[in-house]
Amino acid sequence: MTTSTSAKGPSPKQEISGGYCFFHGEVMPLDDANVNISTHALNYGTGCFEGIRAYWNGETEQLYILKGIEHYRRFLNSCRILRIECPYTAQELLDWTVQVLKKNAYREDVYIRPLAYKASRVIKVTLSGLRDEVAIFTVAMGDYVKTENLSAVVSNWQRIADNIIPSRAKVTGAYINAALANDAATADGYDEALMLSVDGQVSEASSSNFFIVRDGTLITTPVTSDILEGVTRRAILQLANELGIPSEVRAIDRTELYISDEIFLAGTGAQIASITSVDHRTIGNGSTGPITKTLQDVYYRAVRGQDERYLDWVSPVY
Repeated sequence: MTTSTSAKGPSPKQEISGGYCFFHGEVMPLDDANVNISTHALNYGTGCFEGIRAYWNGETEQLYILKGIEHYRRFLNSCRILRIECPYTAQELLDWTVQVLKKNAYREDVYIRPLAYKASRVIKVTLSGLRDEVAIFTVAMGDYVKTENLSAVVSNWQRIADNIIPSRAKVTGAYINAALANDAATADGYDEALMLSVDGQVSEASSSNFFIVRDGTLITTPVTSDILEGVTRRAILQLANELGIPSEVRAIDRTELYISDEIFLAGTGAQIASITSVDHRTIGNGSTGPITKTLQDVYYRAVRGQDERYLDWVSPVY
């Protein structure tokens, strides 16, 4: 079954301790990598991050980093937007990541968290003239959300606009927007929240992009809809093109969700996760649709280095 090849491991809510990370320019024990409570980024959210997965292939005994260069290029773009000086190239960041993963000797699925932030211990609210720091830590992790039959609600919390807080940068402080939406959704018994942009059209889920399917066509919102420019989103559009699945990038109205044949989340954390109800309305026949299943099957093989067509997606660690 498709779900047998999604990520396996601890819950993302499990406390992180032990192991090794990259901090202050070297690989060191994670428990020694600490910041002071007066650190600017802790007080004001002046940082950015990435979420990257590495998948373990037990048959080849290899750990594969998924689209590492693409993620680190986006990471550097986020740094640029926040005026954070990162002293490393995307390739150097990937090389450090490989070192951290090797030091931790993982033989399981892993989540990778690069972080860049304003490290000065000052009160002034600004971005300029502050010391910057870069770190990378990793943790064994399974599915971020279940990958089948999610229930979603259109959130009362509006997606932040790009000219308020940059939506195409993964800004640490901006994720209170996602946390509020997701927490409200789960408190009301849903699995996920879909968020509207300032113009009242659907933007994205609380912390992932999303797709709908109508009449055999795959549809997702444009990068100008206050979404994060998703690495997984681009990968799915590539898969659709190569599998002969028609696709469109355009605005999506709230009510269009209700008459969709299929809906799924798309993101490094969420992977490809089907939504089968929105606002208590059944989507399609109430189960994961055929296009979603097809994309899941190809994607979950690709990320573990099991599909030669997509070996350029992954970087082996060992």
